[in-house]
Amino acid sequence: MMNKADVAIVGGGIIGLFTAFWLAQRGERVVVLEKNYPGSGSTFRCGTGIRQQFGDDANIQMMVRSVEIWKDFCKYMEYPGPASECFTFAQTGYLFLLYSESEISEFSKNVSLQHKYGVPSSIISPEEAREIVPTLDISEVMAAAWNPTDGKASPFLAIRALVDRVRDMGGEIYVNTPVTELLIEKNTVTGVKTSRGEIKADMVLNATNAWANALNEQIGVRFPIEPYKHQAIVTEPFKAGEIKPMVISFKHGGAYLTQKANGGVIGGIALKYGPTWDISPTYEFLREVSRNFTRIIPALKYISIIRQWGGYYAETPDHNAILGKVKEVDGYYIAAGFSGHGFMLAPAVAEAMADLMTKGSTTLPLDFYDPYRFQRGELREQAIQMG
Repeated sequence: MMNKADVAIVGGGIIGLFTAFWLAQRGERVVVLEKNYPGSGSTFRCGTGIRQQFGDDANIQMMVRSVEIWKDFCKYMEYPGPASECFTFAQTGYLFLLYSESEISEFSKNVSLQHKYGVPSSIISPEEAREIVPTLDISEVMAAAWNPTDGKASPFLAIRALVDRVRDMGGEIYVNTPVTELLIEKNTVTGVKTSRGEIKADMVLNATNAWANALNEQIGVRFPIEPYKHQAIVTEPFKAGEIKPMVISFKHGGAYLTQKANGGVIGGIALKYGPTWDISPTYEFLREVSRNFTRIIPALKYISIIRQWGGYYAETPDHNAILGKVKEVDGYYIAAGFSGHGFMLAPAVAEAMADLMTKGSTTLPLDFYDPYRFQRGELREQAIQMG
């Protein structure tokens, strides 16, 4: 086991592994410590969506950069085989169904802001929405917000590629290796203690998302991150290509749904429980997701749900992440509290954190996610959240 690293990253999800990639690319000796297996927290339980359709400058900017990286992911990974075996980022779009004048007004403002950063979103008619998704029930739809450059991706292929690339670049990834203690000397982090021994490190990144405060509290710090149970389902194959984009309806329970490559429909609704560490599936969710999905696409009533699961949204009060330097201890950083947006934001967040840790600053709008904004009562505009 490695006993000395430049950076120790606690948490082997998409954020921790992507940050390890950027740091290794900058020549840092990196170790990633995961208490279970890579992706086992929120990453492998996510709904696969990647969108630039946010309602604030910072998240739009971050997602524009993330999409740039997702598009070239296999090049960054230097994957030698077919791209389909490395990663599958499909720019199949996001379609927000709008049922009221107030929704149209809100999303029209969002579209104008998105255009400022080059996102080709637009407000389209119900008939145009049905051209994109022929099985939609548009009887009550008044308009839709559409962006063809949003999309979806496989978290499983992404994690596999990142694990391989980080190791190829000399990084170490230890599974089934929980971190039990931060090592601190003279108010400076010096490493971590794990179930397998100590690792000295000049910097430590807490990328454990819902579990972040377990480490933070060791230095007398607690940020407002709480675990909320959200659930999702996947169905047997539906007619291939019928639901290419991610379809969103806030009217119908905050529903989101799209098709996987095999034709199965994946998605969920905004029903949540918590704060809680229980992620057991519930019948209430199964009933409500079935009711709402079939209101959006009536033909779904004829197919079967084959799997249901629960996972955590590590939520903050404004549904925006907590990113930056923890000022109480030198050399300690945090990237957590993604509130359901971690998978899509990961490339840009990780790049920004790597910049901050190695250069002291970044051109990306990291200040928006300042960990101490809550202490000052400076909540950001709530990020658009579904599911």
